[in-house]
Amino acid sequence: MNGMTGGDIVTVLQTAMAPAFLLVGIGAMLNLFAGRLARIIDRSRDLQALYRTTTGVDHDLVVAELGDLQVRLRVVNSAIFLSVVSAIIACILIGMLFIMGLTGRDLSLAVAGAFVVAISLLSMALIQFLREVRIGVRDFMIREEYLERSEDAQ
Repeated sequence: MNGMTGGDIVTVLQTAMAPAFLLVGIGAMLNLFAGRLARIIDRSRDLQALYRTTTGVDHDLVVAELGDLQVRLRVVNSAIFLSVVSAIIACILIGMLFIMGLTGRDLSLAVAGAFVVAISLLSMALIQFLREVRIGVRDFMIREEYLERSEDAQ
């Protein structure tokens, strides 16, 4: 050890707080993504139960929605993957900050690179989440017969 003082350790801990907050944010996003994934799975199970009992237009709608649910499943899964990799890199970043503080080695280029990669992966995860939400909203159409519009509204 290079004779670190208590103040040096406090400084290292303070420096590590930014990536730690990043981890908290990623954790919240993962919770959101997992919730979306669960709803997609539940909806696909409901539609798979309807698959054999529907015919005609209703059957075609079930098949089309199942196809879109498959796409949403893949997209949300990729958002989860990207977020987890981002979180792992943020953990490595925190470790590098401690190594820098404890050993005095200059890892600033690696720290900066890790931060850029973590944020880039997180941005890609958010783009995937946006894609999944847009597909979900597009699929959520209320059929005309349920709207009971008056003649004036049409």
